[in-house]
Amino acid sequence: MTKLNILLVEDSAVIRKKLKLHIEKLDYKVTEVADGEEAFKCACQNQFDLVITDVDMPVKNGLQLCKDLRDTSSTKSLPVIMVSDFDSEDDISKGFEAGASAYLPKSEVLERLQEQITNVLASSSFRSVHTILIVEDTPTIRKAIKYGLIQAGFKVLTASNGKEAIDMLRKKKVNLILSDIEMPEMDGFALCRQLKADSDLHEIPIVIMSTHSERSYMKRVVELGAATYLVKPFNPEELIIIIDRILSDQFQILLHETKRLENERQMMLASITSLVHALEARDAYTRGHSEGVAEITAGMVRLTGASESEIETALIGGRLHDIGKIGVKDSVLLKDGKLTSEEYEHIKAHPVIGANILKAIESLAEIIPICLHHHERFDGKGYPDGLKGEEIPLVARMAAVADTFNAMTSDRPYRKGMPQAKAVSIIQEVSGTQLCPEAVNLFMQWLGQQT
Repeated sequence: MTKLNILLVEDSAVIRKKLKLHIEKLDYKVTEVADGEEAFKCACQNQFDLVITDVDMPVKNGLQLCKDLRDTSSTKSLPVIMVSDFDSEDDISKGFEAGASAYLPKSEVLERLQEQITNVLASSSFRSVHTILIVEDTPTIRKAIKYGLIQAGFKVLTASNGKEAIDMLRKKKVNLILSDIEMPEMDGFALCRQLKADSDLHEIPIVIMSTHSERSYMKRVVELGAATYLVKPFNPEELIIIIDRILSDQFQILLHETKRLENERQMMLASITSLVHALEARDAYTRGHSEGVAEITAGMVRLTGASESEIETALIGGRLHDIGKIGVKDSVLLKDGKLTSEEYEHIKAHPVIGANILKAIESLAEIIPICLHHHERFDGKGYPDGLKGEEIPLVARMAAVADTFNAMTSDRPYRKGMPQAKAVSIIQEVSGTQLCPEAVNLFMQWLGQQT
């Protein structure tokens, strides 16, 4: 793992050496310089994750260094920890006003530096992945807020009114909206109402800012769903603190929701696995078939360069593709001989039965196409919907090839499985009619890797 790169700025050679050794023991890479001017040039020419700087230095002090870093596009979001002998409230305030991320007295630096580095880098990393949309019709205010948020490390988008904001939200992912109230075309009240009425946008937190300090305004925006209300003019640091808190709370909510959904998904999978076991107890053939289809389909999906999540979906979908057979009569499912037309129509219902079983489970929605469409044919003569060609989801086309191959090479109650070579020959013959050529090619690649 690459070590984080820290720029250490200290005019005292003795203190600088001591701090450098301490920081290196914490497993960071350190570049040391003796004054603010040299530090500024170094920061502009190299990539650093953090600056640790003394305040009282010749040529350029730490406060001016911090201000210069904030005023430069390439370094404006670079976090800075200030270290000083001066630790009065006034000194600390000056440090934060200059744009410092944290302030440490030299008397405490060895004890608290690791904690501060961890906190500052975590905060910087957290902000760097969040995008704020500023909705403000006054260009100077919009520019000033944008500058402050970018300095703090956020990604920023801007809009001049609510309508422009809504259009932008259709195209861009945003984590928080900061909006004025009085704007042309669509004001902040209307923007709030439209956001909360939109199922795709209603969860984005919105902070309303206005020169109006009346309680009625504040109450109205909160009732419309705003997270909080800021009275202009406000302190930029106050804004950053509020945004950090809201996003942190939102992150925790999303984290808990993700865990809840994953637990729900695992419980549902356990329940469905029980159904699969029940099905396998009825039909010995199904036991190995479902796992075989799962392995082949997941292997084919992997060859497309898909994500691990997509591969897992294919694996689960393969295991559950025949779950609908739980609703097929034993007299049909276990029949040794040829099925009658009526019996064949009955067994053809299993993809729809399976899809209906899974439909109630939101977290398994992605595997429904495999379950529902693995018996569609590329020429449109399959079932249940008679889909043709690329109308059939690609993962279902892959599952169809896997299902066909495994079915032909497995022993059934009424016949022995055929040799693999013969099954491959048949699959190639029906490529373009029964089976998708693209899926067949992926299957051949997968099969070639198994030898």
